[in-house]
Amino acid sequence: MQVIRGKKALVTGAASGIGRALALALAQEGADLYLIDRDAAGLVAAAGEARGFGVAVATRICDLSQPSEITATIQSLLSDGVPDILVNNAGVAYYGATHDMTVEQWDRIIAVNLLAPIQLVRELMPALLAQDDAHILNICSIFGLVPLRKGAAYQTSKFGLVGLSAALRAEYGRDLGVTALCPGFVRTALLETFTTGDPGRPRPAVPAWLCTSPEKVAAVAIRAIRRNKGVVVITPAARLLWWLARLSPGLLDWLTRQGWRGKRRKGNATT
Repeated sequence: MQVIRGKKALVTGAASGIGRALALALAQEGADLYLIDRDAAGLVAAAGEARGFGVAVATRICDLSQPSEITATIQSLLSDGVPDILVNNAGVAYYGATHDMTVEQWDRIIAVNLLAPIQLVRELMPALLAQDDAHILNICSIFGLVPLRKGAAYQTSKFGLVGLSAALRAEYGRDLGVTALCPGFVRTALLETFTTGDPGRPRPAVPAWLCTSPEKVAAVAIRAIRRNKGVVVITPAARLLWWLARLSPGLLDWLTRQGWRGKRRKGNATT
């Protein structure tokens, strides 16, 4: 997609973090926006800032864990016009022992991170294919490409989103662009608010040197849309992990497993 100006973009999780940065970057490029989030106040603020670039902005409150709300949102969008760019960005995370996770925690992560993008793609695909030039940008994660301890649900959802992106690109690559954007750690509210298996203990701190900013991710995303990149890995540490996974998967497997400090025994699980 060489020309973004005049296009219409749908961005999920647009109230903060990467989603907000992407919405503003697209607005700066001249794209009209349809922004989705659960955070009403954050959504209003993001929309107001985006309008400062002279583009049209519509918003809708939507819980992406609820399929009926997604369908209603899509119907509302299509009544205002057909999108050219779909950005599946919204996500939630959990860090902790997998066997301690509740059914509700599993279900919400898979619903928001994977099932919602699948539904959005499924219901919008006919409209996207009817456009002269369209693009799907899925915000995945480096942990959709390499192992992550104590993040099974999150990793499952992101591996699935990478797989969905690859499948769509293989099937529809002649008709529209598809990008799986895989950042490493990004300085967003998600790093401060993700759910853990032990709420009484501080969340694991991520060193600043491992992180990038939402604005840098958004800038890379714009270039990826323009160049129709398939998989884009962001941050040096993330690229190092990805290359290690490809060149020496056995070594990465060994390094990952060294973080385990105990073995599960029947009827007595420890970490």
